[in-house]
Amino acid sequence: MTAEFLPASLLTPMATDLGISEGMAGQAVTATALVGLVASLLISAVTRSIDRRRVLLSFTVLLIVANLMVAFAPNLPVLLTGRVLLGIALGGFWAISTAVAMRLVPEALVPRALSMIVSGVAAATIVAAPLGSYVGEMWGWRSVFLLATVLGVVAFVVQFATLPAMAPNAATRLRTLVDVLARPGVGWGLLAAMLVFAGHFAFFTYIRPHLEIVTGGSITAVSGMLPGFGVANFLGSLFAGLLVERSLRRTLMTVPLVMGLRSSLGRLIAAGECRDDRALGAGVRRRSG
Repeated sequence: MTAEFLPASLLTPMATDLGISEGMAGQAVTATALVGLVASLLISAVTRSIDRRRVLLSFTVLLIVANLMVAFAPNLPVLLTGRVLLGIALGGFWAISTAVAMRLVPEALVPRALSMIVSGVAAATIVAAPLGSYVGEMWGWRSVFLLATVLGVVAFVVQFATLPAMAPNAATRLRTLVDVLARPGVGWGLLAAMLVFAGHFAFFTYIRPHLEIVTGGSITAVSGMLPGFGVANFLGSLFAGLLVERSLRRTLMTVPLVMGLRSSLGRLIAAGECRDDRALGAGVRRRSG
């Protein structure tokens, strides 16, 4: 997940080095997300006869290759190809991670195990955004992806040493996707989850250009602001397991509601600041006249 989030903290130098706009560089995130979506839907059926341990190890190898391609990418097509490979690894991981976690821990600890997985994602936002921008400023954005490659190698070694063999315990077919979507409420649930994550990543992907261009923040200020967002994300994910144990329904309803209220409050504050700036400008012009 650190590899997925890195472009959000490196968008400006990536765009400058490759001679493209920040919007085009942001497609590095889009490519990963779109391929991850398709991979998450198909991977269970495609790998239904393969040991889950081997599948997870293969995804980590794909992650390592993807980061190396991005680190040495001479142009946008090569960079996007690397991000496509990362999307396959990420989509595949998310497709089977829940089932693997449920097989590795007792039933009573499943909610906590799943919250730990999500906490890893939140921890990635702490590492990727501020550390990526800081290291990228010192040694260049390519060095950051090389460091991500090292993390991938470490993950592979740990997985190889600790994961037990896990033979597939169900024959997943492509038809299963249709059967699941046909169940009442599943389609609406997927749509709701898509909208929540779309809003989150639309904000997170372009946070550095916004801070630099709109607010005029320096790289030091950007690196200082991003950890606060990451820490809050980590704590929320860490405590999510306890909330889910109490009530899954209430948790799923409360989180997007709080996100919506936060966004509305931010818009009101921004609108107020714009009115204040216009009023201040008008006052200065009157005094100058």
